[in-house]
Amino acid sequence: MTRTAHELAEFLGCALEGDGNSLLSGVAAPASASATDLIYVEAPRHLERAAASAAKCVLTAPGVALAGKTLLRAANPKLAFARAAAWLSPPTPIAIGIHPTAVISPTANLAGGVSVGPYAVIENGAKIGQGTQIGAFCFIGREVHLGENCRLYPHVTLYAGAQIANRVILHSGAVIGSDGFGYVADGGKRCKFPQVGGVEIGDDVEVGANTTIDRGSLDRTDIGIGTKIDNLVHIAHNVQIGENTVIAAQTGISGSAVIGKDVAFGGQAGLGDHCEIEDGAIIGGQAGILPGKIIRAGQIVWGTPARPLSKFKEQFAWLGRLPELAARVKILEKRTKEGNG
Repeated sequence: MTRTAHELAEFLGCALEGDGNSLLSGVAAPASASATDLIYVEAPRHLERAAASAAKCVLTAPGVALAGKTLLRAANPKLAFARAAAWLSPPTPIAIGIHPTAVISPTANLAGGVSVGPYAVIENGAKIGQGTQIGAFCFIGREVHLGENCRLYPHVTLYAGAQIANRVILHSGAVIGSDGFGYVADGGKRCKFPQVGGVEIGDDVEVGANTTIDRGSLDRTDIGIGTKIDNLVHIAHNVQIGENTVIAAQTGISGSAVIGKDVAFGGQAGLGDHCEIEDGAIIGGQAGILPGKIIRAGQIVWGTPARPLSKFKEQFAWLGRLPELAARVKILEKRTKEGNG
């Protein structure tokens, strides 16, 4: 889609300086941009790269000088750039129409504009909202409710009864509604505890490739509005996650954990069962939260077991000095023995 700089400025609500008729057809990094690509500059240290770029149009902050370019000024250039990218280069369709190889139950309810790719399966009683796109080889189980304008990439699996709201994006290999890991000891064997609860995903959630979200055991697993989940994340049964939380790759969240809104997880974080993470907390990469622990609102924690960042940094600094300290101890021990002699 080709737009002018003037049209983009109006769409973004930005001030425009320079040639409003400059054409824009996409976005790119400064080094790889063509004349019709939009680039952005957040800080003065990036001005040299922007000046050398072939791009004619630059999104930047107020007060940043850049000669020879058409400038769109925004208080938050990175956010404006993201909005511009979605407008200039909307995502390509996952599916167009209903493919003849798709297997769709006669009792399924597909709203107008739903697209279904090759070899997808939609079972009895499933309800699919308007404009939703379902990729090749997806499986939509019995009584699944899938909202409007969702995007399911190939090989997504929705177990029976999963409830997915509007504008949800599920990447390839995501599994929603699988059984949780619950067993009861019976002598020398394990007896499976019922995994018959539900799973509900709110509006505007994005779930990465090969991520699994288990259904509740007796209650429900909830993923709050606007939460973003990276690839290879596991969310166990009965977990509750608040709005706009972000979870980086390879994080594991054990059963019945309660996570507030606007929480951020670094990669490979691990939560024990029945943890509570309050609003706005930050969990560092590879941090380990022991079962039942509470991380307070706004707290930043790191390490295993997780501790406040300031404490972690102090302890980590001492850990790095252990070889030096060990050498000093050996010298002191030697002097002590010589003194006693």
